[in-house]
Amino acid sequence: MSLDPRLLNNIRVAVADLNGHARAKRVPAVQYEALMRGEAKMPLSALNLDIWGNDIADSPLVFETGDADGFLRPTERGLLPMPWIGPDAAMLPMWMYHADGRPFEGDPRHALARIKARYEALGLRAVTATELEFYLIDDTDERFLPPISPVSGRRAMGAATLSMRMLDEFNAFFDALYAGCEAMGIEPDTATSEAGPGQFEINLHHGDDPLKMADDTWLFKILVRRLARAHGMAASFMAKPYAAASGSGLHLHASLVDESGRNVFDNGGPEGSAVLRHAIGGVLAAMPDSTLIFAPHANSYARLVPHAHAPTGVAWAYENRTASVRVPVGAPKARRLEHRTAGGDVNPYLLMSAVLGAMLIGIEDQIIPPAPITGDAYAQNLPQIPGTWAEAVDSFAQSPHIGRMFDPVLIDNMVRTKRQEMAGVAALSDQQLLDLYLESV
Repeated sequence: MSLDPRLLNNIRVAVADLNGHARAKRVPAVQYEALMRGEAKMPLSALNLDIWGNDIADSPLVFETGDADGFLRPTERGLLPMPWIGPDAAMLPMWMYHADGRPFEGDPRHALARIKARYEALGLRAVTATELEFYLIDDTDERFLPPISPVSGRRAMGAATLSMRMLDEFNAFFDALYAGCEAMGIEPDTATSEAGPGQFEINLHHGDDPLKMADDTWLFKILVRRLARAHGMAASFMAKPYAAASGSGLHLHASLVDESGRNVFDNGGPEGSAVLRHAIGGVLAAMPDSTLIFAPHANSYARLVPHAHAPTGVAWAYENRTASVRVPVGAPKARRLEHRTAGGDVNPYLLMSAVLGAMLIGIEDQIIPPAPITGDAYAQNLPQIPGTWAEAVDSFAQSPHIGRMFDPVLIDNMVRTKRQEMAGVAALSDQQLLDLYLESV
Protein backbone atom coordinates (compact mmCIF):
# COMPACT_ATOMS: atom_id res chain seq x y z
CA MET A 1 0.00 0.00 0.00
CA SER A 2 1.43 3.37 -1.03
CA LEU A 3 0.88 6.11 1.53
CA ASP A 4 0.71 9.82 0.80
CA PRO A 5 2.61 11.62 3.58
CA ARG A 6 0.52 14.74 2.94
CA LEU A 7 -2.50 12.89 4.32
CA LEU A 8 -0.77 11.88 7.54
CA ASN A 9 -0.69 13.59 10.91
CA ASN A 10 2.44 11.90 12.30
CA ILE A 11 5.08 9.31 11.52
CA ARG A 12 6.80 6.80 13.81
CA VAL A 13 10.45 6.37 12.89
CA ALA A 14 11.39 2.98 14.33
CA VAL A 15 14.55 0.86 14.51
CA ALA A 16 15.10 -2.59 16.05
CA ASP A 17 17.40 -2.83 19.09
CA LEU A 18 19.26 -5.98 20.14
CA ASN A 19 16.19 -7.35 21.92
CA GLY A 20 14.06 -6.75 18.83
CA HIS A 21 12.25 -3.90 20.57
CA ALA A 22 11.15 -1.03 18.31
CA ARG A 23 12.95 2.11 19.47
CA ALA A 24 10.97 4.97 17.97
CA LYS A 25 10.17 8.65 17.74
CA ARG A 26 6.88 10.31 16.80
CA VAL A 27 7.57 12.96 14.18
CA PRO A 28 5.13 15.41 12.54
CA ALA A 29 4.36 14.24 9.03
CA VAL A 30 5.46 17.60 7.59
CA GLN A 31 9.03 16.45 8.30
CA TYR A 32 8.70 13.50 5.91
CA GLU A 33 11.20 14.81 3.35
CA ALA A 34 13.82 15.40 6.06
CA LEU A 35 13.27 11.86 7.34
CA MET A 36 13.77 10.46 3.86
CA ARG A 37 17.05 12.40 3.60
CA GLY A 38 18.29 10.62 6.72
CA GLU A 39 18.22 13.65 9.00
CA ALA A 40 16.53 11.94 11.97
CA LYS A 41 18.86 11.24 14.88
CA MET A 42 18.85 8.88 17.84
CA PRO A 43 21.62 7.97 20.30
CA LEU A 44 23.66 4.99 19.16
CA SER A 45 23.11 3.61 22.66
CA ALA A 46 19.36 3.30 21.93
CA LEU A 47 20.08 0.06 20.11
CA ASN A 48 21.91 -1.28 23.16
CA LEU A 49 19.27 -0.83 25.88
CA ASP A 50 18.22 -3.57 28.27
CA ILE A 51 14.81 -5.23 28.27
CA TRP A 52 13.36 -2.45 30.45
CA GLY A 53 14.76 0.30 28.19
CA ASN A 54 17.60 1.30 30.51
CA ASP A 55 21.12 2.27 29.43
CA ILE A 56 23.70 -0.48 29.82
CA ALA A 57 25.62 0.65 32.87
CA ASP A 58 29.14 0.05 31.60
CA SER A 59 28.52 0.55 27.88
CA PRO A 60 31.16 2.57 26.00
CA LEU A 61 28.29 3.94 23.90
CA VAL A 62 27.03 6.05 26.81
CA PHE A 63 29.27 8.27 28.96
CA GLU A 64 32.62 7.20 27.53
CA THR A 65 31.71 8.63 24.13
CA GLY A 66 29.31 11.32 25.31
CA ASP A 67 26.24 9.26 24.32
CA ALA A 68 26.74 10.29 20.71
CA ASP A 69 23.93 10.41 18.18
CA GLY A 70 23.62 8.20 15.15
CA PHE A 71 21.59 8.98 12.06
CA LEU A 72 18.50 7.03 11.05
CA ARG A 73 18.08 6.26 7.37
CA PRO A 74 14.93 4.71 5.90
CA THR A 75 15.07 1.04 4.95
CA GLU A 76 13.73 -0.20 1.64
CA ARG A 77 10.22 -0.58 3.12
CA GLY A 78 9.24 3.08 3.03
CA LEU A 79 6.14 4.33 4.82
CA LEU A 80 3.92 1.62 6.27
CA PRO A 81 0.37 1.93 7.63
CA MET A 82 -0.26 1.26 11.30
CA PRO A 83 -3.56 -0.65 11.27
CA TRP A 84 -3.80 -0.65 15.07
CA ILE A 85 -3.90 3.18 15.11
CA GLY A 86 -5.63 4.32 11.95
CA PRO A 87 -5.09 6.30 8.75
CA ASP A 88 -3.54 9.39 10.31
CA ALA A 89 -0.27 7.70 11.34
CA ALA A 90 2.41 5.71 9.55
CA MET A 91 5.57 3.85 10.48
CA LEU A 92 8.90 4.44 8.75
CA PRO A 93 11.31 1.55 9.47
CA MET A 94 14.89 2.77 9.82
CA TRP A 95 18.40 1.55 10.43
CA MET A 96 21.29 3.26 12.16
CA TYR A 97 24.40 4.93 10.72
CA HIS A 98 27.33 6.84 12.16
CA ALA A 99 27.56 10.58 11.47
CA ASP A 100 30.20 9.88 8.80
CA GLY A 101 27.85 7.56 6.91
CA ARG A 102 29.22 4.20 8.12
CA PRO A 103 26.67 1.57 9.12
CA PHE A 104 26.46 1.31 12.90
CA GLU A 105 28.10 -1.98 13.86
CA GLY A 106 25.64 -2.60 16.70
CA ASP A 107 22.53 -2.48 14.49
CA PRO A 108 21.15 -6.03 14.07
CA ARG A 109 19.75 -5.22 10.62
CA HIS A 110 23.21 -4.22 9.42
CA ALA A 111 24.52 -7.54 10.79
CA LEU A 112 22.14 -9.40 8.50
CA ALA A 113 22.95 -7.12 5.57
CA ARG A 114 26.62 -8.08 5.89
CA ILE A 115 25.77 -11.79 5.80
CA LYS A 116 23.55 -11.21 2.76
CA ALA A 117 26.42 -9.38 0.99
CA ARG A 118 28.79 -12.28 1.68
CA TYR A 119 26.40 -14.67 -0.02
CA GLU A 120 25.99 -12.31 -2.96
CA ALA A 121 29.78 -12.23 -3.38
CA LEU A 122 29.55 -16.00 -3.93
CA GLY A 123 26.73 -15.64 -6.43
CA LEU A 124 24.14 -16.97 -3.96
CA ARG A 125 20.87 -15.75 -2.49
CA ALA A 126 19.24 -17.10 0.64
CA VAL A 127 15.61 -18.15 0.34
CA THR A 128 14.01 -18.05 3.79
CA ALA A 129 10.69 -18.36 5.55
CA THR A 130 9.66 -18.11 9.20
CA GLU A 131 7.05 -19.92 11.27
CA LEU A 132 5.91 -17.99 14.34
CA GLU A 133 4.09 -19.39 17.35
CA PHE A 134 2.38 -17.08 19.82
CA TYR A 135 -0.26 -17.06 22.54
CA LEU A 136 -3.38 -14.98 22.92
CA ILE A 137 -3.70 -14.25 26.64
CA ASP A 138 -6.13 -12.70 29.09
CA ASP A 139 -3.83 -10.71 31.38
CA THR A 140 -6.53 -8.83 33.28
CA ASP A 141 -6.07 -11.04 36.33
CA GLU A 142 -2.95 -11.25 38.50
CA ARG A 143 -1.99 -14.44 36.66
CA PHE A 144 -2.22 -15.16 32.96
CA LEU A 145 -5.28 -17.02 31.69
CA PRO A 146 -6.28 -18.33 28.27
CA PRO A 147 -8.39 -15.83 26.30
CA ILE A 148 -12.17 -15.79 26.42
CA SER A 149 -13.71 -16.84 23.13
CA PRO A 150 -15.67 -14.00 21.49
CA VAL A 151 -18.10 -16.67 20.24
CA SER A 152 -18.74 -18.95 23.21
CA GLY A 153 -17.73 -16.67 26.08
CA ARG A 154 -15.64 -19.50 27.49
CA ARG A 155 -11.91 -19.73 27.97
CA ALA A 156 -9.82 -21.62 25.47
CA MET A 157 -8.70 -24.29 27.92
CA GLY A 158 -6.57 -27.30 27.08
CA ALA A 159 -4.68 -28.37 23.98
CA ALA A 160 -6.36 -27.56 20.66
CA THR A 161 -3.85 -28.81 18.12
CA LEU A 162 -5.04 -28.05 14.59
CA SER A 163 -8.48 -27.17 15.94
CA MET A 164 -10.83 -25.63 13.39
CA ARG A 165 -13.10 -24.54 16.22
CA MET A 166 -10.37 -22.41 17.78
CA LEU A 167 -9.63 -20.72 14.46
CA ASP A 168 -13.34 -20.04 13.98
CA GLU A 169 -13.83 -18.61 17.46
CA PHE A 170 -11.02 -16.08 17.00
CA ASN A 171 -11.82 -15.45 13.35
CA ALA A 172 -12.36 -11.70 13.79
CA PHE A 173 -8.85 -11.28 15.14
CA PHE A 174 -7.35 -13.31 12.31
CA ASP A 175 -9.34 -11.39 9.69
CA ALA A 176 -7.91 -8.16 11.09
CA LEU A 177 -4.43 -9.68 11.24
CA TYR A 178 -4.42 -10.85 7.62
CA ALA A 179 -5.79 -7.48 6.48
CA GLY A 180 -3.09 -5.71 8.49
CA CYS A 181 -0.40 -7.90 6.94
CA GLU A 182 -1.64 -7.06 3.45
CA ALA A 183 -1.59 -3.35 4.24
CA MET A 184 1.98 -3.56 5.60
CA GLY A 185 3.35 -5.68 2.76
CA ILE A 186 3.78 -8.79 4.91
CA GLU A 187 2.95 -12.10 3.20
CA PRO A 188 1.29 -14.48 5.68
CA ASP A 189 0.53 -18.05 4.72
CA THR A 190 -1.22 -20.72 6.80
CA ALA A 191 -2.56 -20.19 10.31
CA THR A 192 -3.10 -23.10 12.70
CA SER A 193 -4.24 -23.63 16.26
CA GLU A 194 -1.39 -25.10 18.30
CA ALA A 195 -0.99 -27.34 21.36
CA GLY A 196 -1.26 -24.70 24.08
CA PRO A 197 -4.48 -23.00 25.29
CA GLY A 198 -4.88 -19.95 23.06
CA GLN A 199 -1.71 -20.77 21.10
CA PHE A 200 -1.51 -20.27 17.35
CA GLU A 201 1.07 -20.43 14.57
CA ILE A 202 1.31 -18.44 11.36
CA ASN A 203 3.81 -19.12 8.59
CA LEU A 204 5.17 -16.28 6.49
CA HIS A 205 5.59 -16.94 2.78
CA HIS A 206 9.15 -17.61 1.63
CA GLY A 207 11.20 -15.06 -0.28
CA ASP A 208 14.72 -14.62 -1.63
CA ASP A 209 15.63 -11.48 0.33
CA PRO A 210 16.54 -12.32 3.95
CA LEU A 211 16.37 -8.64 4.93
CA LYS A 212 12.74 -8.46 3.83
CA MET A 213 11.95 -11.74 5.60
CA ALA A 214 13.51 -10.45 8.83
CA ASP A 215 11.63 -7.15 8.41
CA ASP A 216 8.38 -9.03 7.83
CA THR A 217 8.94 -11.16 10.92
CA TRP A 218 9.79 -8.15 13.10
CA LEU A 219 6.82 -6.15 11.81
CA PHE A 220 4.51 -9.15 12.14
CA LYS A 221 5.30 -9.51 15.83
CA ILE A 222 4.51 -5.82 16.38
CA LEU A 223 1.27 -6.11 14.41
CA VAL A 224 0.08 -9.20 16.30
CA ARG A 225 0.68 -7.60 19.69
CA ARG A 226 -1.02 -4.31 18.80
CA LEU A 227 -4.05 -5.88 17.11
CA ALA A 228 -4.57 -8.30 19.98
CA ARG A 229 -4.96 -5.32 22.33
CA ALA A 230 -7.50 -3.84 19.95
CA HIS A 231 -9.45 -7.10 20.33
CA GLY A 232 -9.30 -7.08 24.14
CA MET A 233 -6.41 -9.53 24.59
CA ALA A 234 -2.67 -9.62 24.93
CA ALA A 235 -0.52 -11.49 22.42
CA SER A 236 2.86 -12.83 23.45
CA PHE A 237 5.80 -14.41 21.66
CA MET A 238 7.56 -15.25 24.93
CA ALA A 239 9.03 -18.72 24.89
CA LYS A 240 7.03 -20.18 27.79
CA PRO A 241 4.05 -18.21 29.18
CA TYR A 242 2.56 -21.26 30.94
CA ALA A 243 4.79 -23.70 32.82
CA ALA A 244 2.57 -26.69 32.03
CA ALA A 245 1.82 -25.88 28.38
CA SER A 246 3.67 -25.93 25.11
CA GLY A 247 6.33 -23.29 24.47
CA SER A 248 6.43 -21.00 21.45
CA GLY A 249 9.13 -21.34 18.81
CA LEU A 250 10.23 -19.41 15.77
CA HIS A 251 11.36 -21.86 13.10
CA LEU A 252 13.46 -20.71 10.15
CA HIS A 253 13.48 -22.46 6.77
CA ALA A 254 16.45 -21.74 4.52
CA SER A 255 17.83 -22.77 1.15
CA LEU A 256 20.26 -21.16 -1.31
CA VAL A 257 19.81 -20.37 -4.99
CA ASP A 258 22.48 -19.44 -7.52
CA GLU A 259 22.36 -16.64 -10.08
CA SER A 260 20.24 -18.77 -12.42
CA GLY A 261 17.70 -19.41 -9.64
CA ARG A 262 18.71 -23.04 -9.12
CA ASN A 263 18.47 -24.40 -5.58
CA VAL A 264 22.03 -25.51 -4.77
CA PHE A 265 20.69 -27.84 -2.05
CA ASP A 266 18.93 -29.90 -4.75
CA ASN A 267 20.80 -32.91 -6.15
CA GLY A 268 17.70 -34.42 -7.74
CA GLY A 269 17.14 -36.88 -4.89
CA PRO A 270 15.73 -36.88 -1.36
CA GLU A 271 19.14 -36.65 0.38
CA GLY A 272 20.13 -33.22 -0.97
CA SER A 273 23.48 -31.98 -2.20
CA ALA A 274 26.91 -31.80 -0.61
CA VAL A 275 26.34 -28.04 -0.22
CA LEU A 276 23.28 -28.78 1.93
CA ARG A 277 25.33 -31.08 4.14
CA HIS A 278 28.11 -28.49 4.49
CA ALA A 279 25.53 -25.87 5.45
CA ILE A 280 24.07 -28.22 8.06
CA GLY A 281 27.57 -28.96 9.32
CA GLY A 282 28.15 -25.25 9.90
CA VAL A 283 24.82 -24.77 11.64
CA LEU A 284 25.48 -27.67 14.02
CA ALA A 285 29.06 -26.55 14.71
CA ALA A 286 27.94 -23.03 15.64
CA MET A 287 24.70 -23.98 17.42
CA PRO A 288 25.93 -24.19 21.05
CA ASP A 289 27.72 -20.84 20.82
CA SER A 290 24.69 -19.26 19.09
CA THR A 291 22.23 -20.33 21.80
CA LEU A 292 22.15 -16.84 23.33
CA ILE A 293 20.54 -15.62 20.11
CA PHE A 294 18.08 -18.53 19.95
CA ALA A 295 17.25 -18.24 23.67
CA PRO A 296 17.99 -14.63 24.67
CA HIS A 297 15.95 -14.25 27.88
CA ALA A 298 15.44 -15.87 31.27
CA ASN A 299 12.08 -17.32 30.21
CA SER A 300 13.66 -18.84 27.08
CA TYR A 301 15.22 -21.70 29.03
CA ALA A 302 11.89 -22.89 30.44
CA ARG A 303 11.05 -23.97 26.87
CA LEU A 304 14.32 -25.82 26.23
CA VAL A 305 13.57 -29.01 28.11
CA PRO A 306 13.35 -32.62 26.84
CA HIS A 307 10.15 -33.85 25.21
CA ALA A 308 8.68 -30.36 24.84
CA HIS A 309 8.98 -30.05 21.04
CA ALA A 310 11.96 -27.72 21.57
CA PRO A 311 15.20 -29.40 20.49
CA THR A 312 18.09 -29.37 22.96
CA GLY A 313 20.39 -31.87 21.24
CA VAL A 314 22.70 -30.78 18.43
CA ALA A 315 21.66 -33.06 15.57
CA TRP A 316 20.01 -33.16 12.20
CA ALA A 317 17.60 -35.54 10.53
CA TYR A 318 15.30 -36.06 7.60
CA GLU A 319 11.65 -35.35 8.42
CA ASN A 320 12.13 -35.53 12.19
CA ARG A 321 10.80 -32.75 14.40
CA THR A 322 12.77 -33.87 17.46
CA ALA A 323 16.04 -32.84 15.77
CA SER A 324 17.33 -29.28 16.00
CA VAL A 325 17.83 -29.19 12.22
CA ARG A 326 15.24 -30.93 10.05
CA VAL A 327 15.35 -31.53 6.31
CA PRO A 328 11.68 -31.70 5.26
CA VAL A 329 10.48 -34.18 2.67
CA GLY A 330 9.20 -32.83 -0.60
CA ALA A 331 10.14 -32.05 -4.17
CA PRO A 332 13.93 -31.89 -4.69
CA LYS A 333 13.72 -28.34 -6.04
CA ALA A 334 12.36 -27.25 -2.64
CA ARG A 335 15.14 -28.95 -0.65
CA ARG A 336 15.93 -26.87 2.44
CA LEU A 337 16.80 -27.04 6.10
CA GLU A 338 14.54 -26.07 8.98
CA HIS A 339 16.18 -24.62 12.09
CA ARG A 340 13.97 -25.50 15.07
CA THR A 341 15.86 -24.38 18.19
CA ALA A 342 14.87 -20.71 18.48
CA GLY A 343 12.04 -19.47 20.67
CA GLY A 344 9.40 -16.98 19.63
CA ASP A 345 11.17 -14.36 21.76
CA VAL A 346 14.15 -13.97 19.42
CA ASN A 347 15.29 -10.92 17.47
CA PRO A 348 14.59 -12.01 13.85
CA TYR A 349 17.59 -10.12 12.45
CA LEU A 350 19.98 -11.83 14.83
CA LEU A 351 18.35 -15.24 14.32
CA MET A 352 18.72 -15.05 10.56
CA SER A 353 22.26 -13.68 10.82
CA ALA A 354 23.27 -16.55 13.09
CA VAL A 355 21.70 -19.33 11.00
CA LEU A 356 22.71 -18.00 7.59
CA GLY A 357 26.13 -17.04 8.94
CA ALA A 358 26.68 -20.55 10.30
CA MET A 359 25.56 -22.06 6.99
CA LEU A 360 28.15 -19.89 5.27
CA ILE A 361 30.89 -21.08 7.65
CA GLY A 362 29.96 -24.67 6.87
CA ILE A 363 30.13 -24.04 3.13
CA GLU A 364 33.39 -22.09 3.32
CA ASP A 365 35.06 -24.72 5.53
CA GLN A 366 33.30 -27.68 3.87
CA ILE A 367 32.27 -29.00 7.27
CA ILE A 368 30.97 -32.57 7.20
CA PRO A 369 28.13 -33.04 9.68
CA PRO A 370 27.65 -36.23 11.68
CA ALA A 371 25.24 -38.78 10.24
CA PRO A 372 21.57 -37.83 10.42
CA ILE A 373 19.77 -39.34 13.37
CA THR A 374 16.60 -41.39 13.32
CA GLY A 375 14.02 -41.77 16.05
CA ASP A 376 13.62 -39.72 19.23
CA ALA A 377 16.46 -37.19 19.55
CA TYR A 378 15.68 -36.71 23.25
CA ALA A 379 16.47 -40.38 23.93
CA GLN A 380 19.91 -40.25 22.29
CA ASN A 381 23.32 -39.32 23.64
CA LEU A 382 23.80 -36.09 21.66
CA PRO A 383 25.89 -32.95 22.20
CA GLN A 384 23.70 -30.42 23.97
CA ILE A 385 23.23 -26.67 23.69
CA PRO A 386 23.99 -24.69 26.87
CA GLY A 387 21.48 -25.54 29.55
CA THR A 388 21.52 -22.18 31.31
CA TRP A 389 21.41 -18.54 30.32
CA ALA A 390 24.77 -17.83 31.98
CA GLU A 391 26.46 -20.64 30.05
CA ALA A 392 24.96 -19.33 26.81
CA VAL A 393 26.30 -15.82 27.45
CA ASP A 394 29.79 -17.13 28.14
CA SER A 395 29.78 -19.39 25.07
CA PHE A 396 28.62 -16.53 22.86
CA ALA A 397 31.24 -14.13 24.24
CA GLN A 398 34.16 -16.51 23.70
CA SER A 399 33.16 -18.18 20.43
CA PRO A 400 35.32 -18.10 17.29
CA HIS A 401 32.19 -18.99 15.28
CA ILE A 402 30.34 -15.93 16.57
CA GLY A 403 33.38 -13.79 15.75
CA ARG A 404 33.12 -14.88 12.11
CA MET A 405 29.45 -13.92 11.91
CA PHE A 406 29.11 -10.72 13.92
CA ASP A 407 31.03 -7.48 14.38
CA PRO A 408 32.96 -7.22 17.67
CA VAL A 409 30.90 -4.16 18.65
CA LEU A 410 27.63 -6.08 18.38
CA ILE A 411 29.07 -9.05 20.27
CA ASP A 412 30.25 -6.81 23.11
CA ASN A 413 26.95 -4.92 23.22
CA MET A 414 24.94 -8.14 23.29
CA VAL A 415 26.97 -9.63 26.12
CA ARG A 416 26.67 -6.47 28.22
CA THR A 417 22.93 -6.26 27.54
CA LYS A 418 22.26 -9.85 28.54
CA ARG A 419 24.40 -9.69 31.68
CA GLN A 420 22.53 -6.59 32.84
CA GLU A 421 19.18 -8.28 32.13
CA MET A 422 20.37 -11.36 34.00
CA ALA A 423 21.21 -9.27 37.05
CA GLY A 424 17.92 -7.39 36.86
CA VAL A 425 15.63 -10.42 36.73
CA ALA A 426 17.37 -12.29 39.55
CA ALA A 427 15.08 -10.82 42.22
CA LEU A 428 11.81 -11.13 40.26
CA SER A 429 9.06 -13.57 41.15
CA ASP A 430 7.81 -16.01 38.52
CA GLN A 431 4.79 -13.82 37.74
CA GLN A 432 6.89 -10.64 37.60
CA LEU A 433 9.13 -12.38 35.07
CA LEU A 434 6.12 -13.27 32.94
CA ASP A 435 4.81 -9.72 33.19
CA LEU A 436 8.18 -8.39 32.04
CA TYR A 437 8.34 -10.54 28.92
CA LEU A 438 4.62 -10.57 28.05
CA GLU A 439 4.83 -7.98 25.26
CA SER A 440 8.47 -6.89 25.34
CA VAL A 441 9.78 -9.82 23.25
